[in-house]
Amino acid sequence: MNEIPSTWGILKKMTWEDMLLVAGVLILAWLVAAIARWLIRHIAEIVPSRFRLFVLRPLPILRLAIGITAIIVITPILIEPKFQNVIALIASVGLALAYAFKDYGSCLIAGLITVLENTYQPGDWIEVDGTYGEVKSINSRAVHIVTPDDTEVIIPHSRLWSANIFNATSGNRSLLCVADFYLHPEHDASLARKRLAEVAETSSYRKPGTAVTVIVFEKPWGTHYRLKAYVKESRQQFLFISDLTVRGKDAIRSMGIRFAQAVYAETKK
Repeated sequence: MNEIPSTWGILKKMTWEDMLLVAGVLILAWLVAAIARWLIRHIAEIVPSRFRLFVLRPLPILRLAIGITAIIVITPILIEPKFQNVIALIASVGLALAYAFKDYGSCLIAGLITVLENTYQPGDWIEVDGTYGEVKSINSRAVHIVTPDDTEVIIPHSRLWSANIFNATSGNRSLLCVADFYLHPEHDASLARKRLAEVAETSSYRKPGTAVTVIVFEKPWGTHYRLKAYVKESRQQFLFISDLTVRGKDAIRSMGIRFAQAVYAETKK
């Protein structure tokens, strides 16, 4: 048979039989992966729903195993089994893996620093790249947080090098909550401020013994109040903010104070 000259020194001089054998292995691997994928998904649909995710879980691992097996079978067909060729192959694979996993190594180092410096810990509420949630676990590569909408977000530790990380609790059960109010400028600001502070002080979610602060800003469109207080349990922060908002609005209305309204400029046609 005609031989096809090799472009790399470590490769064999390929014959058409070798090429057909390699193509056959690749096609067979693809068929096995497709059949396995169809079979597992079919089984997942017919088993009780509580077992569905358990059945689907091995699918990525199975496809990876099929791909690795195909590579192991093809390698002796393509490469001359010489010592220097094996060394060159190992060096090439090592270099490729080092380049491919450089980001993974960065994540591992950042994760180690995170643990040593106690940047955050399970139970903390943190914000990274605009994502805010509770830290559920700190793994070797990434931190897993759950947002208030019950969505799990996986953030690589390497974000520690380039992103600002906001920790609202820093190992504490309590955190500062803020409720905003926007009132019409014509009112008694001292009385409104006192009444909002009473709303926070009497809330069942407030951590006893902590201070309540009411910050007032005058804006061109009205007066902005920021009611700040500490919640007893960090997981109740949104219930606390809702309680402050609802009861605060009722208190403002009972005083006969109007709320500010945004004025939208009319677009010219």
